[in-house]
Parts: sequence; structure tokens; C-alpha cells
Amino acid sequence: MARMATATESRFLFQDRPDAGMQLGERIAVMNLRSPVILALPRGGVPVGIEIAKALKAPLDLLMVRKIGVPWQPELALGAVADGTDPHTSINQNVARIAQVSESDIAAIAQRQLKEIERRRSMWLRKRAHVPVAGRTVIVVDDGIATGASMRVALDAVRAQRPLRTILAAPVVAGEIADALRQACGDLICLAAPSDLTSVGQYYKDFHQLTDAEVKGALDKAWQTLPAH
Repeated sequence: MARMATATESRFLFQDRPDAGMQLGERIAVMNLRSPVILALPRGGVPVGIEIAKALKAPLDLLMVRKIGVPWQPELALGAVADGTDPHTSINQNVARIAQVSESDIAAIAQRQLKEIERRRSMWLRKRAHVPVAGRTVIVVDDGIATGASMRVALDAVRAQRPLRTILAAPVVAGEIADALRQACGDLICLAAPSDLTSVGQYYKDFHQLTDAEVKGALDKAWQTLPAH
């Protein structure tokens, strides 16, 4: 159970994302999970997920989520799409109805976002196939969760693939959404659940924006030692 802490007293709980991943990995390793696989949300979740995968000697893959915006107001979220062996789309029907966005428009936007996901996957993973998750313990990883909107879509996408068990792991999660996320996945493992989270980065000494080259380099290095499936 994560301690409910204020941002001030918890400042710099982690040196950087790998440090946070190592701390989470130590917590998860003692759970003796059955057939675990790590799904990291890029970019920030990648270095965290790598360290957890190392601790569990588990395969690592990426789980990517893209927002679907209202066509004439892209910053307004209409829904989101997540990749995987069976891509998953989640739509807020209330927003769709109020904005009067047709199903065909939604499908076209979702398809464009899926193409962008595939472009990024190809850039970071080349032609590496998705790691199968059916019947396995899936650990979905990010570097922190402030609102949980994208993460809920990611968890829905994982559930659709029929895992044995789904665990959400993040170094820091906003306290007000922790219970809802726990119900959405079954298990939530975090190291801090502050009641006054204003930004995830305030808990890291180094929380720089990762580049595509950093993500690709970290993955290439990790896959030299991690199992493929």
C-alpha cells in the first residue's frame, strides 16, 4: 500500500525513471507472479518498465495510447485508441453526441491514430512482434499517473486480450484516482499516492523529456538480456 503523502514531504522520491523502476521492481519481484509480461507506455514508462522487466526476468513490450480529438477542436478528447494484437477504441458517447461527430468520422480519426501508433512502434521496435498476453500476468507500467484517462483506455485494451491477471504499476499515482484505477485493473502498485499531486515530475530529480533516440537505445539494450516472449 502506497503512503498518502504531500508533494512537499515526498519531493524527489526518485533520482530518475530507472531508479523508480528499480524500486517498483523490488516491490513486485516478491509477489512470485505467474508468467509475467511488462507493457510499458512510452515514452516515460519505458525506462521504468525496463527495470521491472529486469527484476522479474520477464519479456517487455510497449502499449501505446493516442487521443481521439473532436475534428474541429482537437484538444477536446472524444476518446482514445490503444494498440495491441487487437487494437481497442474507447469513445465518450456524451462528447460524441454533444459535438455531433459521426461514427464514420470517429472511425477515420481512430484509423489515423492507429497508423501513427504503428509508425512509432516501427521506429522504436522495428519489426518486433507483439508479446502475447493471453493467459499471462500483465503488468502495465507508466512513470506516473495524474489523471488516469489514457491509462483507463490502456487497461481496457489489455483486458480485451484476456490476460490471467492485470496489474498497474507506477511510481506515483494521484491519490484521488488510485481507488478507481485499482478497481479497473484488480491490482495497483505504486510507491506514493499523494493527495495534492500537481505534476508527476515533482517527484523526480531528473524528469527530462525523453527523445525517440533515448527510447530506442534503451529498448535495444534491454532486449539483449530480456526474454523475447
